Amino acid sequence: MMKVLVVLMLVCSIYANEIKIVSDQQPCLQDVHAALREISASLAETKLEVKYLQAENKEQAAKLDKQEDQLQDQQTEVEKLKKQLQGKQVAFSASLVVTGDQIFGPFKRHTPLVFKHVVTNIGNAYNSHTGAFTAPLKGAYHFEWHILGNGGTPTGAVLVKNSKHIFIAYEVQSSQYPSASQGVSLLLEAGDVVFVRQFHSSKVGDNYNHHTTFSGHLLFTM
Repeated sequence: MMKVLVVLMLVCSIYANEIKIVSDQQPCLQDVHAALREISASLAETKLEVKYLQAENKEQAAKLDKQEDQLQDQQTEVEKLKKQLQGKQVAFSASLVVTGDQIFGPFKRHTPLVFKHVVTNIGNAYNSHTGAFTAPLKGAYHFEWHILGNGGTPTGAVLVKNSKHIFIAYEVQSSQYPSASQGVSLLLEAGDVVFVRQFHSSKVGDNYNHHTTFSGHLLFTM
């Protein structure tokens, strides 16, 4: 009887110890589960933040690409405007002779004057070999011509548009050196030709001082 009682007491003691161990471990397991839940929640938040940052970066990259395209378009437009502006820059000025002292005329008929001493020819619309200005584009142009005569003979020069007589600069003086000047603004089509023609029976002279000149420039396009 005593042996049975001892065995029963031993079994009860072991069972009690096992219950105590399980009871002591229970709060630790709860803490681990709580920490795991926090870590899982933190990972989920991190994933969301990563997705948001990826989407934001993608959006910013798209915006940068769009801005680069816009900048490229603007640069292309600026280049076009520069070329258009260069095409609209037209001006020239030339005198009749380069060096020396020369007298032209009198002639029996109107004779084109070729102004060879070119000081300005922006746009290259004036031809120093023919004396003609060719309008590169439609617009309003202004022209001036100044002539010097010689020794009591009339001096005169006519501005001609294509084949049409526009204005004349003309002067008669009994002695010394007669001179005359004239100016006009013309509406020209692209390709129209303008030049100065010496009036018949007149004299026109020039020298190193460049008295006799022909000038013109584009006022505005049409």
